[in-house]
Amino acid sequence: MTEYAEDVHVQTRAVHITATPPVGSIPAAVPLYQTSLFTFDDLGEFSNAWAKTGGAFTYSRFGNPTTKAFEDTIAKMESGSSAMATASGMGAISAVLLSLLRTGDHVIAQRGLYGGVFSLLADLTERWGIEVTYIDAEDPREVEKACRATTKILYLETIANPMGHVCDLPSFAAAARAQNLITVVDNTFASPVLCQPLRHGADVVVHSTTKYIGGHADVVGGIVVVDDGTVAEKIWSFGAELGASADPFAAWLSIRGLQTLPVRMRVHCENARTIAERLAVHPKVCEVHWPGLPDHRSHEIATELLSDFGGVFAFDLRGGMQASHDFTKRIRVAALAPSLGGVSTTVLHPASISHSGMDENALDAAGIKPGTLRIAVGLEHVEDLWSDLEQALA
Repeated sequence: MTEYAEDVHVQTRAVHITATPPVGSIPAAVPLYQTSLFTFDDLGEFSNAWAKTGGAFTYSRFGNPTTKAFEDTIAKMESGSSAMATASGMGAISAVLLSLLRTGDHVIAQRGLYGGVFSLLADLTERWGIEVTYIDAEDPREVEKACRATTKILYLETIANPMGHVCDLPSFAAAARAQNLITVVDNTFASPVLCQPLRHGADVVVHSTTKYIGGHADVVGGIVVVDDGTVAEKIWSFGAELGASADPFAAWLSIRGLQTLPVRMRVHCENARTIAERLAVHPKVCEVHWPGLPDHRSHEIATELLSDFGGVFAFDLRGGMQASHDFTKRIRVAALAPSLGGVSTTVLHPASISHSGMDENALDAAGIKPGTLRIAVGLEHVEDLWSDLEQALA
């Protein structure tokens, strides 16, 4: 209803408010289209657009201008053809796995994945009979050895959570392609600034945009980036049915964070280097698991694959669980928290929190010990942060 008779009631005028699109100027910021639906003047156009990708917007679960601006930008940054923003990182991962797998299928997954993915795969094993083989992701020949007639997906992380393992993406993606597998890579810890897995042969990239892309600990979201149109359509169709789509306001907040991502990632990495190098020689620390350190098992491939080594790493305290408990009670600048990628430094105990769904054998296989802590280094002045960690260690 865009034109009204002169005698239309004030109650009707109050309901039907029409925004005027700018003419002759362009908004400096992406507008927030906080609307659940879009109206049409023509039934044929409405019918043609309904629940289709790439057409007119109809319903924000299927697409929204603000959300699409975010999706298009991330797709370009990741060298993909399309993207789907989701309500969370696990929403993105669930949309991918549930759309591409069927009962009885087999998945090859990197050992030591984010605990939420481990739990999801375990649930799919119980519910759907999905079988999972975990590999160390050290030698691409592991893919061929683990492959079966029912194998559909190879699942990897660019920088593994929390031990910082970086696998040879080009070689593993090539090995997967030789077996007609779809390679899915979680690029959250690297962000599109440090690595673009699609350039290295991956088929699908997922992010928890809650982390570095959002960057301010005030929004929960995820995104899937794909280059193949057929795969993209499968994921989009199922993701929309699943209800995994992102809210426009969440997408708008993520756009705001995205604009400063390259600048923030530089400082995250610089601060992480200083902290990792100092922790590595501290007498209370057994080992630091940051791929930027020369003695890390992934240092060589990380140097080739990444433009920098990331702001998250794990370190092992002498004294086990008691030492972890004491350390987390003493920190003041850093905060004990379940997430990462914001401006503030956070610390987490993987065995108790992020990877608590793993049993003792799985934790041991992933290298996670009772004294292992994960630190996501923030944007504080590095000397203030180090002083805090140093007093907590003392």
